[in-house]
Order: sequence, then C-alpha cells, then structure tokens
Amino acid sequence: MAQTLPLFLLIICLLLIPSSQIQQEQEAFTTIVISQQGLDFLKNLLITQAISSIIPLKLPNITKTAKFPFMGNVHMLLSNITIYQLQVLDSYVKPGDSGIAIIASGTTCNLSMDWSYEYNTWLLPVEISDKGHASVQVEGMEVGLTLGLKNQEGTLKLSLMDCGCYVKDISIKLDGGASWLYQGMIDAFEEQIGSAVENAITKNLGEGILKLDLFLQSLPKEIPVDDDASINVTFVDNPSLSNSSVGFDINGLFTARKKVPIPMYYYENTLPSVLCTEPTKMLGISLDEAVFNSASALYYDAKFMQWIVDKIPDQSLLNTAGWRFIVPQLYKKYPNDDMNMNLSLSSPPILRISEHNLDAMVYADLIIDVLEADQVIPVACISLVIRGSGSVGIAGNNLVGSVKLNDFSMSSKWSNIGNLRMYLIQPLMWTLIQTVFVPHANAHLAKGFPLPIIHGFTVQNAEIIFSTSKITVCGDVAFRESLSIKQASGPL
Repeated sequence: MAQTLPLFLLIICLLLIPSSQIQQEQEAFTTIVISQQGLDFLKNLLITQAISSIIPLKLPNITKTAKFPFMGNVHMLLSNITIYQLQVLDSYVKPGDSGIAIIASGTTCNLSMDWSYEYNTWLLPVEISDKGHASVQVEGMEVGLTLGLKNQEGTLKLSLMDCGCYVKDISIKLDGGASWLYQGMIDAFEEQIGSAVENAITKNLGEGILKLDLFLQSLPKEIPVDDDASINVTFVDNPSLSNSSVGFDINGLFTARKKVPIPMYYYENTLPSVLCTEPTKMLGISLDEAVFNSASALYYDAKFMQWIVDKIPDQSLLNTAGWRFIVPQLYKKYPNDDMNMNLSLSSPPILRISEHNLDAMVYADLIIDVLEADQVIPVACISLVIRGSGSVGIAGNNLVGSVKLNDFSMSSKWSNIGNLRMYLIQPLMWTLIQTVFVPHANAHLAKGFPLPIIHGFTVQNAEIIFSTSKITVCGDVAFRESLSIKQASGPL
C-alpha cells in the first residue's frame, strides 16, 4: 500500500506549478473582498454582540438639590440606574476614504432605577422622605462611529476616529410612594439621565473597539495545514476602501512549519482581482497560482513527493510472474519474486488555470524494485509525464478538489534488464495510474486546505470561478451563534 503522505502532498502533486528563484514574502497573492452585503452582515453581528456584552449596563448615581416653596431644599437621588434593554431599529455601514462609518438610528433603550428624596421644613420639626422605583424609556436615540483600519506590521489595526450618541426623547414613569405627586420633580432629571445614557454608551463603544482591535491583532499570521506546512496570512498594505466594499491583501503562500532547509523562490505577483458573478455574495477570496506554487516548492524541496507502492488492486502485477509476457527478461532473471514501485517526482508539478479549465502536469520517475530475500534491487526506471484535469469545490471552509487522468507519456530512463518495450508496458502503467495513483490523490484532495476565514465563521452557498491564473471563491458567511467574538479569536 502507498506510504502515508502529508495531508496535502498529492494536492500539490497534481495541482501546482514550478518554482523559480527568490521568494518575496511581503507581496500579496491572495485577495479578500467583503461586499456591502458582507459588511451589513458583520455590522449586524457586531451590534448584536455589542448589545449582549454591555447589557445590563449600570449608570452612575444622579443627585440633585432643588429649592421648593414651603419645602425648602429638597435632596433627590436616583440610584441603581440600569439599562436592561437596548434595541436598534435601523442601522447602516458605509466605507469611504476616511474610514468605515456605522450609524444606528431609531434606537430605543429601557432603564430601571430607584428614586428617593428627603427634606426638612420649618413647618415640621421632622425630616420628610420618600422613595420608590421608576422605569425610563429612551426613544429616537442615534449612535454613530467612524472606524479607521490600517496595516500594522502584518496585522490589522482598528482605531476609533469618531464616536457620538444623541438622546432625543425620554419618558419617566414612577412607581411606589406618592409618585403621582413627585412626577414633575423627577422629570427635572430628564437632561441628566439623557446625558448619563449618552456618556455610558459612548464610553462602552470606545472600550468595545479597543477589545475588537486586540482581537484583530491577536489573529494568527499563519494557518496550519498539516504537520509540515502553514499558510502565511500576513496582511500586506493597508485595506482598500471603496463606497461599497472593503478589500484585504494577504501573502497567502505556503510556508514550512518545521525548520527544513528549503530554498527561497520567486513567484510572479499578478495580484488577484475578485470578480464575483453574483453581487449579492458577501465574500470573495481570490487565490493566485503562486499560492499553489509555494506549496509545490515546499513539499518538493522537503523531499515529501516520493512514496513506495507495495499493494494494488491487481496484486499479481507486483510479482515478476505478472510481467513475464511484458518484460520476459525480468521474469527470467528474477522468477516469481515480489516487486514494488518507487515513485518520485522529478520536478515540482505544473498547474495551469484558465477561464474554463484547470490542467495539471506531473513529471515523475517510477523505479521498479525486485524484492529478493532481504534485498531491494532496482531493475529499471521509467520516466512519466502525466497530464490531468481537475475540479475544485468547497467543504466547510476548505478548498477541496479532485483530478482525473487525461493521458500520459513514458520513456525508459535506465534499465538493468535489457531494453524495455514501452508499448507493452504502457497499458500496465495506465492501469496503475488509474487504479492506484488517481484514487490515492483524490482521497487527499477531498480533504482540501483551509481558506483564510476567521474561526467561528463558515462559508455558505459558495461558487468557484476560474479566470486566467486565478481561482476565486465567492460565497455568503454564517456565524456560529454559540460563539462570541471573544471566543472566535482562536486560530483561523
């Protein structure tokens, strides 16, 4: 049976392009664009998360002293002031050159509080006091903020450029005590209650943006692929803001997780453009050929693209008796000996992406080994040029695929058993490729590799678009309701 390979070895074997000389790590080879629909989704998510994180919100006590005829100075106190409900009726998000503006209008909030008062009067030699409970409804509140977003050493830096909250109307209803008598007195607190609400909302928004900034800066700069490889998701340049989308450029290349001596390579940067056929899609991710090229170079140079096949569906082909009519001299020299196939790639595979096709070409050497006693004896080497076509799809947040064999060519590289009649061997090679190598490759391709999506978010309703040298994934995004933004700050 073929030796187990790293998770993405065969993805690379069949879907990648060759490497050049110098790697440029600070260039972008993957582009992510969040459309207006995606921004609306994130805005609604952030509003929901913000409300759940601040409610209940306790406000400072409010005191006031007023002088009334016949009563003298009356000392009034509002305590245990708590916002217990907050509703946003309408909101919008708008990116622009100066930042990303988020406006929430028609916002209402409900508060509960305790009220009390006390005073002394010359009419009576005792202190008079009363207390009760009150409910407050704030209507027509508007909240707005402008966010700045920039690249800071490969991570996203979020800053609060402007923030404000305006309370339009307040109604106060008292319960307990002689509340009907003191409603006018409490109404005098309207301005102070409104100011307290505005200050509390503004302060908590500022604190929330700081936490969100820390979350963004804590995002990992690499996504693990397997034990040997990661994807470099370092941000390159500042985000691009248009009037209906926000775009991010990331490096996107595969890098070694272990300290393996891998040469540096140059990848031509044709910065991907994201063109989704459906403008209603929330998210677009465009992957340049260089992303796959970097994976090819990593695994090839780390000596992972070679394996030994010792079990196949037709096991008779792994005995010299099965070759006696194909290569008689092999059977004559090693009668009834078991064999294996030692396959190794002679160069990194080639992937070409066009508007209609995904074509792959693999160059490999197949060494035929004879197993005699405790010895492994190489007897011949056949050079293969395998041409195939592939398809890709989305499974969860992984880009997955499959490949099929189109054709192949072969030639004898060397032989210790005389001349090989390639036309007789070719049908056997076709069988090996179709029944062993292609299914083995597709088993790994079905697992895929991760797209640069933050943990907790899932791509849905995805479509795959091919263009010249690029693969673009367009789709919607869902968020696991059981997660909070804080919990989502784990690995991508």
